[in-house]
Amino acid sequence: MTKTETPWHARLALILALLLPLYLMAAALGTKFGIWGWQFGLGKMLFQWGPFVIGSVALIALISLIVCLVKPPRNGWGKALIALAVPAVIVGAVLNLQSKNADIPAIHDVTTAPGNPPAFSEGWMQRRENFGANPLLDYAAPLNQSEMYQGERFGELGEKSLAEINADSYGDLEPLPLGDNSTEQAIQAVLGAMQAMGAIETDTVENGVYGTFETFWFGFKDDVAVRIADGQIDFRSVSRVGISDIGKNASRIRELRAKTAERLR
Repeated sequence: MTKTETPWHARLALILALLLPLYLMAAALGTKFGIWGWQFGLGKMLFQWGPFVIGSVALIALISLIVCLVKPPRNGWGKALIALAVPAVIVGAVLNLQSKNADIPAIHDVTTAPGNPPAFSEGWMQRRENFGANPLLDYAAPLNQSEMYQGERFGELGEKSLAEINADSYGDLEPLPLGDNSTEQAIQAVLGAMQAMGAIETDTVENGVYGTFETFWFGFKDDVAVRIADGQIDFRSVSRVGISDIGKNASRIRELRAKTAERLR
């Protein structure tokens, strides 16, 4: 081996490290395009296998770095260091995301009207049923009355209702006053806002506006119901699958409310 040749283990570590982002992208995009279900892409590839895959690459890179530094002619340590940095950055990003979402409750149904959330039209309920979506829970009932919220891991959260959790965690979400606008003007404003946000499907029934949104990476679908009544506009966003939305539905309502307000005089 010449002095300028990189050791095989450093090259291997770098290749594996560069494949890590591709593995993560495959887990997400494979789910989005229907190659496999979200339980496999998110549950197994990321949550179950992800830590092992990332940890293995980090260990190989660390061993390679140590060997490169102690064994003459000490070539290849730069590649090994880069290989170690890739999983370190990924782990850091995950920990940062977990830290930011630590106080977000594990729910997937958020509204501006916890006491009387907007209902979905029959057509939209049929869409959800055909998709095999989560059932819509009773806002007044404790979460632990639902099968998906069984287990000690939910603790005190399971004893609370969606109405209580929404009020406690998303108290900043308020109805949008209708003002001098008519119901029809409000409907058009909501539709325009949904379309501007990239809704993949929209519909209106009487004083209700409905839409479906899809997340970029995994293609998770969330349904939105908007009700125009009693001089105000109320919003509701519900995920079709999963238990926790990590705050996505609340974020969508904030954006939809703001964009709707921009379109009303």
